Amino acid sequence: MQIIPKNIVVGKRFINFAREKSFIMQSLTLFELNQLVRETLEQTFTDAYWLEAELAEARLASNGHFYVEFAQRDASGRQFIARARGTMWARAYALQAPLFERATGERLRAGLKVRVLVSVEFHEVYGYSLNIQEIDPAFTLGEMALRCREILDQLEADGILHDNQQLPLPRLLKRVAVVSSAGAAGYGDFQHQLLNNDYGLFFHCQLFPAVMQGAHVEESVMAALAAIADEAEKWDCVVVIRGGGATSDLSDFNTYSLAAAVAQMPLPVIVGIGHERDETVLDAVAHTRVKTPTAAAAFLIEHGADELAALQHFSTVIVQGAQQRLNSSHQRLLQLTSQLPRVSVLTLREAAHSHELLNRSILQAAHLRLERADNQVVQLQTRFTQASRLRLERAASQVAQLQARLTALDPVHQLRRGFALAYDAQGRLLTSAAQLQAGDSVCLRLSEGSATAQITHVQP
Repeated sequence: MQIIPKNIVVGKRFINFAREKSFIMQSLTLFELNQLVRETLEQTFTDAYWLEAELAEARLASNGHFYVEFAQRDASGRQFIARARGTMWARAYALQAPLFERATGERLRAGLKVRVLVSVEFHEVYGYSLNIQEIDPAFTLGEMALRCREILDQLEADGILHDNQQLPLPRLLKRVAVVSSAGAAGYGDFQHQLLNNDYGLFFHCQLFPAVMQGAHVEESVMAALAAIADEAEKWDCVVVIRGGGATSDLSDFNTYSLAAAVAQMPLPVIVGIGHERDETVLDAVAHTRVKTPTAAAAFLIEHGADELAALQHFSTVIVQGAQQRLNSSHQRLLQLTSQLPRVSVLTLREAAHSHELLNRSILQAAHLRLERADNQVVQLQTRFTQASRLRLERAASQVAQLQARLTALDPVHQLRRGFALAYDAQGRLLTSAAQLQAGDSVCLRLSEGSATAQITHVQP
């Protein structure tokens, strides 16, 4: 609502002021000017006005007073086009702040857009300011919801809003990567509940520490998620938990970057942030949203218990099936036992008959084999006799040939033809002139007798 103040003519008061001083003043002191401004504003802005603005700064003083700076940005949202100081006195703050926080889940802090009932004030020393009398939580809730809606719309436009929800949940959730603060009570409750579950289930959990409140929530949680994604094959799911603390800190989780990181995790993400009535953007993109850290532990335990119950059911079915098969086999065995004497007699008769037939077959086969063997022996004897005679005839022919060759090669026959054998004095047969020298004696063997000769000349 824009308020256009009335045109106030302050000249008369100035003239009256001058007359009271009995002279016409040529200038004013700063205090006098500020006093005129204050009186003019008091006469013009007599009502309180609802103001919509952003809290550029917010500070609670030790005396209980709450000091803020209102601001308005241009259409681009980059530059401020208006600023004003505001004050909520301690009594009003003690009444309004708890109501606002219970209604919105947010504390009054810088960055919020608010709708407040203010009155215009001007102090000669402190200048222009707005006195905050009342806060409208519904306006801030609408702004927060609008911001969350814008983030969700952007995620949907990017096509990643439901990515994590479409991941299949593993049958066993035993390897759990936890994103939380190491010293948080919620993390301790989560661990305690998993460790002391009623089903004796074992969970392997590893903490990836992160800041869960304050200015560094976004970057810290995203770093932890990135570390888990790098070793995704080691884990079955991711649990992001934050318990206790101020509900107002949950706004730190309502960022596009953090929501996109959760939506695109390669593992199912279970989110348990805040209390039962709290909800963040992460709840809308996570695979599973639970109320609290203890509820996250309960979800894992119940999931494991369901799988355990299914295994127990299958075990029961298997045992019952096996028992039925055993009973059926036992009945069949009893039937066979009762039939065994009659079957045994029939079997023995069949075996005796088969044995007789086998004996006949063996005898017939033996006679045939013996006859065949006799025939083979006769044939072999005939073949052996013929082969032996042929081998003897061939051997006699070969002996005669060798005898003729030996006779032809006998040295006596050569000597008879006029040849002689020469031996040296040592009786060694001479075969070369190089073995002799002039004056050597040689023995000549002739066909009939021998003679001694002396070498007079050697012709090589």
